[in-house]
Amino acid sequence: MVVLSNPSLDQIPLIRPPKAAAASVSVVPVVDLSEPDNAAAQLVVRACQDFGLFKVTNHGISMELVRRLEAEAVSFFSLPPLEKQRSCPPDSFGGYGNKTIGANGDVGCLEYLLFAVTPNQRPFSSTLREYLSAIRKLAALVLELMAEGLAIEPRDAFSKLATGEQSDGIFRLNHYPPCPLQLLHGFSLTGFGEHTDPQVISVLRSNNTSGLQISLKDGSWIPVAPDEESFFINVGDALQVLTNGRFRSVKHRVVANGVDARVSMIYFFGPALGERIAPLPQVMGEEEQSRYREFTWEEYKKAAYRSRLSDNRLGLFEKETSDQTQRSLSHNLHV
Repeated sequence: MVVLSNPSLDQIPLIRPPKAAAASVSVVPVVDLSEPDNAAAQLVVRACQDFGLFKVTNHGISMELVRRLEAEAVSFFSLPPLEKQRSCPPDSFGGYGNKTIGANGDVGCLEYLLFAVTPNQRPFSSTLREYLSAIRKLAALVLELMAEGLAIEPRDAFSKLATGEQSDGIFRLNHYPPCPLQLLHGFSLTGFGEHTDPQVISVLRSNNTSGLQISLKDGSWIPVAPDEESFFINVGDALQVLTNGRFRSVKHRVVANGVDARVSMIYFFGPALGERIAPLPQVMGEEEQSRYREFTWEEYKKAAYRSRLSDNRLGLFEKETSDQTQRSLSHNLHV
């Protein structure tokens, strides 16, 4: 899952900064979780439909806990390279990686620690265990608000998929060191290339350093202002399928910062490997047809991890995929 290598800077893709970046700061929807559930649920649904990403405030998670975990992450990433590789070697659950993202040629200006969250696995610190528990509760609440906003019963229709005992969770710590050489002819270095998340949702928290960008419906890119006191919720591919395209799996990327280091912590919530993914009957209108062919989470996960970051991963599972897209994806996925 993680490949250790050290590509030179000239192998890392360049990104042209978005136009009119200053107009983007207030675009991302904000959901105040202290509001009544019905009001918050409607805000969540609109955000998922329009952007595929929103920020939650008044979430009840201790900022002291968050900062303790961030300090542990910074301490780990400050170790000498060989010590990091030896202490967290790549295995079936993930491990330490530097610049190379996956096994298909994607690279970025970052290093990271990646591992699966399983019932029998013990994370490397009590701080992390406490953090993961808190984020699971937050994810369950947000997913229940999504179901309420769509008038889906039972209320845990989404949350039981993503936060159940057998759910397929992944936790990732990213460290983007300052890249002073990034400002080359008006371009920036790629921190993490453009992609959508395959899972149901992702819960992101980062420090106060900029870098995250999302793609709007018209294809334009806008930066997302950092907020270290809040959490960002990303709609993933699986949730787009479960809602038959009503919710939008957001395409996003990270650009390198020329001055400050960025540290992000992401918990990806996937279903159980054998779970069959298809639009829920409750979201389908009369005589509405599914836009996707049914698949298991294991099938989709394998396809996603064989692909390049920027590939249209859902294209292979859409019922009306064009012949050209089908051929391109089949070539990239070796299927």
